[in-house]
Amino acid sequence: MMSNQGLYNGFLASGLMWSLTETGEFQFQIAIFFLICIVCAAIYGSETVSKKIFLLQGIPALLAITSLLLPLLFW
Repeated sequence: MMSNQGLYNGFLASGLMWSLTETGEFQFQIAIFFLICIVCAAIYGSETVSKKIFLLQGIPALLAITSLLLPLLFW
């Protein structure tokens, strides 16, 4: 199970790194997609393993999504 979680987290990290290096028109969408994937993984992990997972993974991802979407409110 732990190796699977490590692999999954590696793919999510790769996706976020991709969004940082992407210079095309989809940079924002890539970042939001992978952050939402992290929130989904945190919800699943909190339901199946430990509630602490949501605090460690879900809350930072939600804060990152908020920080990306907040400027759109004031655009």
